[in-house]
Amino acid sequence: MAGIDLKSPAFGDHASIPRRHALEGENEPPPLTWSGVPDDASELVLVCEDPDAPSGTFVHWVAVGIDPHTGGTAPGRPPEGSTELVNGFHRRGWGGPHPPPGDEAHRYVFRLYALREPCVLPDEPTAEQVRRAVEPKAVASGTLVGVYRR
Repeated sequence: MAGIDLKSPAFGDHASIPRRHALEGENEPPPLTWSGVPDDASELVLVCEDPDAPSGTFVHWVAVGIDPHTGGTAPGRPPEGSTELVNGFHRRGWGGPHPPPGDEAHRYVFRLYALREPCVLPDEPTAEQVRRAVEPKAVASGTLVGVYRR
């Protein structure tokens, strides 16, 4: 599968996510940039999840229907033209990092998938439901990992 180069001007790969993007901060979605999306992609899907959550993988953000010709997101904004689904906090859109106080830093895994055809997801998908719906249709993907600790 082809690789998408996924980055954020707010933090580097495996570096700390600034507090303004956390639930206890301004809960502002971090800006993202990407390149390397294949020409045959019909849509992009963005997912952010915390695999270190005590109750199992926690979904912080799912955005579907992103135009594959875009190159990223504006600071504090969802991907242009996307539909944001309900996150693990039972709210639509971005739900910033919020690990339990005293935990080691949690990883927040941002994945951008380029799909050859649109996928169908429930309005409040689990991480497993996203993977089952998206991965078989993906022609490329990219990953960015941020960390956060309270």
